[in-house]
Amino acid sequence: MTGSDIPSSFRLAYVPGVTPTKWVRVWRERLPHTSLELVQATAAEAPGLLAGGGADAGLVRLPVDRGVLSAIPLYTETTVVVIPKDHVATAAEEVSLAELSDEIVLHPLDDLLDWETLPGRPAVERPATTADAIELVAAGVGVLLVPQSLARLHHRKDLTYRPVPGAPESRVALSWPEAEVTPDLVEEFIGIVRGRTVNSTRGRAATPPRPAKDKAKDKGKAKDKAKRGGAGGGSGARQKPAAGRKPQGGGRAGGQSGKRGKPRGR
Repeated sequence: MTGSDIPSSFRLAYVPGVTPTKWVRVWRERLPHTSLELVQATAAEAPGLLAGGGADAGLVRLPVDRGVLSAIPLYTETTVVVIPKDHVATAAEEVSLAELSDEIVLHPLDDLLDWETLPGRPAVERPATTADAIELVAAGVGVLLVPQSLARLHHRKDLTYRPVPGAPESRVALSWPEAEVTPDLVEEFIGIVRGRTVNSTRGRAATPPRPAKDKAKDKGKAKDKAKRGGAGGGSGARQKPAAGRKPQGGGRAGGQSGKRGKPRGR
């Protein structure tokens, strides 16, 4: 795209826990004349927002409907258990699912983890949101398992967290509406999150490579030109003596011919 065809802005959706800061910074360095607008959405809202055209692309949590959205997985998050700082589990570096069997494990309605069987004992009611569940953990009602980024997002001084090996994990992906041709600005952002250099031709028409026979023809022409240049230089120009050296035979001959010898006395 060129000229007026280039959109003046790019809308990027992102879900809680995902931090797009580093990619936004690179975008602004590479495309200073195309603004990037951040659109915050919940994990449940983000796919519909993209499908409805509310954003050009989004940093979302998998799974998404691959019949509607394209997606490139970016990374997988560690699952942690959020606990009070005075909880006995803080003595260990990590907590197993078996060690949570006697705990009340809160299961908010916006839970992001795909559980086959929930660990621990269920609470009487499910909290509406992860933020509500965090408040209940602080109140000593139970514990909560979430992706690590959400534990950091909802950080409190009276709470901490520990990794839980073997728990389901959440995957973050870059997603955009499915199309036959990926829009140029989406390709730009794909390149940024994948670490492509600014000179990458992905998503643009690259200059096709020259055929080998044309390269060989040019090489032959260059050799012929060099030969003709060398021959012309030898026949039409007198070579000068190298600096600091006398002409061969010129010094002695010149000295004898320029002076008349004195006759010897008889």
